[in-house]
Parts: sequence; structure tokens; C-alpha cells
Amino acid sequence: MSFSATTIVAVRKDGQTAMAGDGQVTFGQNTIMKHSAVKLRKLANGSILAGFAGSAADSVTMFDLFEDKLKDHSNQLVRAAVELAKEWRRDRYLRRLEAMLLVADNSHILVISGAGDLIEPDDGVTAIGSGGPYAMAAAKALAAHSPLTAAEIAREAIMIAADICVYTNKHVTVLELEDDRGGEYGSDTSPDRGRA
Repeated sequence: MSFSATTIVAVRKDGQTAMAGDGQVTFGQNTIMKHSAVKLRKLANGSILAGFAGSAADSVTMFDLFEDKLKDHSNQLVRAAVELAKEWRRDRYLRRLEAMLLVADNSHILVISGAGDLIEPDDGVTAIGSGGPYAMAAAKALAAHSPLTAAEIAREAIMIAADICVYTNKHVTVLELEDDRGGEYGSDTSPDRGRA
């Protein structure tokens, strides 16, 4: 399975945090095995969003390790991410895992990679996977020049990436966190909403 054959995007705007991902699972470079995979999770009692790009088995392993780090560090996103990145970099077995994680809470969005990278975007928008550059460009433009919410921007960014990237489809899952004002936005999974 390709390391980057997916698209996950995270957006923070106006106190809202949302993450969206497509549903395509690709085997090799020319076979679509599944259209409706869910590559996102809520962690830490719903206070943290996480999404993955890469091999499914490797990504589940990384989710589990990240969840363990969260428990070890009282659900502090940055501390858990730093510890996971350090362990991922040092451990010979973990270094062979083909996965990237995108994690977010109401204060931070972080990209964690097996190379030991831990990156926080300056503007509250980032993406990973093969369609990541397209989704990130679309999300940045929409965040700066539209009245859309964080969830709407994330969904639309995946839809735009799917028009360009052959490893991204339009079966979009969106997860959102409670906003800073205490309201819950909810979550949904639906294909092709609002676009042909």
C-alpha cells in the first residue's frame, strides 16, 4: 500500500477545529480496494482529532502508540506528540512503519512523521498524504477568503483535492471538536455532499 495514497486536512478557524479525510484505499499504484474507509479518530475522550496517511496496519499501530502517549501525559497533545516523534525516530521497528499522523486539539495542529518530524503550521491549516498539497492550498484560500466554517473548509478542500489527485476520492469524513465557546459541532461521513 502506498505511503501517501490518501488526503487528510486539518483546519482551525474562528475557535473551531475540524479534520477531514477521503475514503479511498489504494493497493499498489493502480488498484482501488475500498472507497469508504475512515482514516480519522477522536481520541482523549473526544478532545483530540487524529488522522493518518500510509499503510493501514502501520497507521493503526501509530494511532495506538499515540493514544498510549496521551494517557502517559494526561492528554497533553504537544507533550504526547513530542514523545511519540522521539520514540518513532529512535526505535528500529517503528522507523520501518509507513505512516504519518495529523493530530489536533483546540490549540494546536501537528504533523508527526517517522523521520522524527513534528511540525505545527503557522496559520492553522495543514494536510498530509498524496493530495495534501492540493487540499492545503484550497483550505488556505478558503480560510482567508470565504465565510465558511472550519468543517466546511476541510470538506471542500478534500473535494478539490479529489478533482486533482488520483489517490483521493470524494467520500469525505469530517470530525470536529467542541468550540472554545462550549458548543459541539458533531461529525458526519457522507460521500459527494454538495458536489458532483
